[in-house]
Amino acid sequence: MAMRFLSPEWAEAFKAALNADPSFREGIAGQRVRIQNVITDVDGGEVRYWVRIEDGEVDLGFGDIESPDATITQTYATAAALARGELSQVAAFMSGKLKVSGDLIALMGLAGPFAALPDIMASLDVEY
Repeated sequence: MAMRFLSPEWAEAFKAALNADPSFREGIAGQRVRIQNVITDVDGGEVRYWVRIEDGEVDLGFGDIESPDATITQTYATAAALARGELSQVAAFMSGKLKVSGDLIALMGLAGPFAALPDIMASLDVEY
């Protein structure tokens, strides 16, 4: 059965898929980054979730993370298009659909492993 995008079930499955992917884990080895994500236009509100990358592992949860290195803000439509691989992160950023504040250098260090996110997401049965 498909899980709803941005649901608690999705978060657990996505975290497990990231941590199970050897290439992704190799790409994040040595990185220590806290990312706050803000998804707007979700049923009239917003969803806030965080990603912590540390010691080659990903943790993910809902709400706000203390002292984020960067905050990424986007609409639900943009987040879904990125997750489905219909829009690249670079195109979203350059067109203003993806707003980033904080340490851009830390995020740029994750560009390689983050390029694999749509493929990892495609391994999950997600309903948008």
